[in-house]
Amino acid sequence: MYLGLDLGTSALKALLIDDNQQIVGSASADLEVSRPASGWSEQQPADWIKACEKAILGLKSEHAKALSAVRGIGLSGQMHGATLIDKAEEPLRPCILWNDTRAHQEAATMDADPRFRDVSGNIVFPGFTAPKVAWVKENEPAIFEKLDRVLLPKDYLRLWLTGECVSEMSDAAGTSWLDVGGRCWSSALLESTGLTEASMPRLVEGSEISGEVRDSLATTWGMGSKVVVAGGAGDNAAAAAGLGAIAEGSAFASLGTSGVLFAANGGYRPNAASAVHTFCHALPGTWHQMGVILSATDALNWFATIVGADAGTLTAELGDRLRAPSNTTFLPYLSGERTPHNDAGIRGVFAGLDRMDERAAMTQAILEGVAFALRDSLEALGAAGTKLDRIMAVGGGSKSPYWLSALATTLGLPVDLPHDGDFGAAFGAARLGLIAATSADPKTICTPPAVERTFEPERSLESAYAEAYRRYRALYPAVSGAMS
Repeated sequence: MYLGLDLGTSALKALLIDDNQQIVGSASADLEVSRPASGWSEQQPADWIKACEKAILGLKSEHAKALSAVRGIGLSGQMHGATLIDKAEEPLRPCILWNDTRAHQEAATMDADPRFRDVSGNIVFPGFTAPKVAWVKENEPAIFEKLDRVLLPKDYLRLWLTGECVSEMSDAAGTSWLDVGGRCWSSALLESTGLTEASMPRLVEGSEISGEVRDSLATTWGMGSKVVVAGGAGDNAAAAAGLGAIAEGSAFASLGTSGVLFAANGGYRPNAASAVHTFCHALPGTWHQMGVILSATDALNWFATIVGADAGTLTAELGDRLRAPSNTTFLPYLSGERTPHNDAGIRGVFAGLDRMDERAAMTQAILEGVAFALRDSLEALGAAGTKLDRIMAVGGGSKSPYWLSALATTLGLPVDLPHDGDFGAAFGAARLGLIAATSADPKTICTPPAVERTFEPERSLESAYAEAYRRYRALYPAVSGAMS
């Protein structure tokens, strides 16, 4: 048996698979986010441990025999979080999360130093780890003085599980301290922020062994000895392992709280100016690129709360057949935007509303706005040298056939929907745990799921959607100046 642990923002999920990669059971525990000030987003690391204990004990209550047979564990988690620990390996403050934008000035200062883009291959975004630590150094100097190590969220969980301070390449690539092409920490970038390599965890590949579960925990959970813990992956790279998106050209779109257009690469091809993320993949010798938008289903859920209807009801009102694009344009920048604008200050916009518009028209505009934002990511990936032939769709938004048809038509690509099943980050993490424990060939383990349905672009509407996308593109420069 193999266990995947996915430390998300809203919950921690534990998933058990067997040697045949069949899901045996799963359990989860909810997490809360603290927002003590505008633009801030934090969690207590102790809550991650409590959630992990709850989820694994939940599995034990239902699947004790299977849990006792676990040989390998893989970790996945939310990226970019700054978890600061002292010499006693205790957290110095709440973790500053991926969607926290307080460090936008520090990020701009770092990004102005050409070494960061040259070495890390990426823009220094406010959500990345390095600017957050710089913010702590400037605003909480007493805490910075006590700092011994900087860990990412899932790696703090690893420390508790194994006693080892270890990270892996895909998650470390989102810190702005990694030499992403060389797959090692950059001494120069660390020193520029007052740190050294001693401040960072040891690095392994995602499919390598990072340590073994502490005997005390293994006994509590009824596991045997020598249970290995794989390096694991950041959440999107882990999801890619779960979906089999590991080879050059394989890609998926995630319609979750945020939106991601993910493409696996066989080589390192940075293009920071495009605002595409170029990160290491979870497997050795591979990289990936991502266009990231900050509000996907989050935008629909926000609207659902306002109008007092659930998201499924709203999308069902549009019917099954794709309509001509709405005359209303929606910018889904409710929390700022990454690809392609790198603009923490921009906010969402409805433009072109008419007195005759009802909520269905606004729902349609939201779905189209998210699809257009992902088209921005597709264009950015193309500028970075990555061309896609088709994509797989995952996440809560993929439950809407209308949305997938709009996405296919907007991107001009077939969109494959996998058969029902759990192919997310926890499943990918479990696969990495399997590879680490058995030395299996990743290509034989990380295979794609069967396709239930393919959404082809609606050719009769492609020109109309292209024109609507042109309007969408023109709206951002028109409103960004007014918001600055």
